[in-house]
Amino acid sequence: MRILTDLIVILPLLSTPLWAQSITVWWARSFDETHFLATEGLVRAQYSLGVMYYKGEGVPENAAEAVKWWRKAAERGYAKAQYGLGYMYNNGEGVPTNDAEAVKWVSKAAQQGLARAQYNLGLMYSIGKGVPTNGAEAVKWYRKAAGQGYAKAQNNLGVMYANGEGVPRDYAEAVKWYRMAAKQGNDRAQHELGLMYRDGVGVVRNYRRAHMWYNIAASQGDDFASTGMTFLETQMTPGQIDDARKMATRCLESGYKACN
Repeated sequence: MRILTDLIVILPLLSTPLWAQSITVWWARSFDETHFLATEGLVRAQYSLGVMYYKGEGVPENAAEAVKWWRKAAERGYAKAQYGLGYMYNNGEGVPTNDAEAVKWVSKAAQQGLARAQYNLGLMYSIGKGVPTNGAEAVKWYRKAAGQGYAKAQNNLGVMYANGEGVPRDYAEAVKWYRMAAKQGNDRAQHELGLMYRDGVGVVRNYRRAHMWYNIAASQGDDFASTGMTFLETQMTPGQIDDARKMATRCLESGYKACN
């Protein structure tokens, strides 16, 4: 069975909604005020100042300065700064690339419960980036992030169950986690859920539901799902296809609440 795996090791820091929400109060302040508070030792201001330097908010972009201020906050145990510092070491921004340092700081943030750090630490164990490959450890960290509702971790946990990596193979459990991620709009999970329904793996075979999830994933730009849907239609009647399209519309219009 083909399973799409996520090979992105560190999520782009600036694309995470939670991250953006976390510093809204500090963005309302000027750069000078944030800098003053940071130099006075306020840890959240140190983190926010690093963000300002990284993104160029009120000051020219400067990765080295971002690292400097994130390090100050990270060394005082601020999880988001720890994750940011790990991100910089992973990508070689403001510091030389160093996988061991990336793991060190991402791990510190993960241990404090930061979901995106837990997810990325799971990825590092999945592919052996900065640590030996360890499926069981990957599952452990995916599960922690998945339990917090982190869709990418839910999808990857489904992958691990489908492939029997780090856990005994369990297709029903894979479907469970794919479904959770799919209902949050994760296109990879939607695609895989379509595949499971198409082949009757972990669920009773149902071409309408397979088509529905393929269609929803394809609407987000998943070309593989679009190809799978086109092929599946050769196995379906026009009535079944029409039903499946209506199901997809209902699912999306309900905000993924009416997808069963």
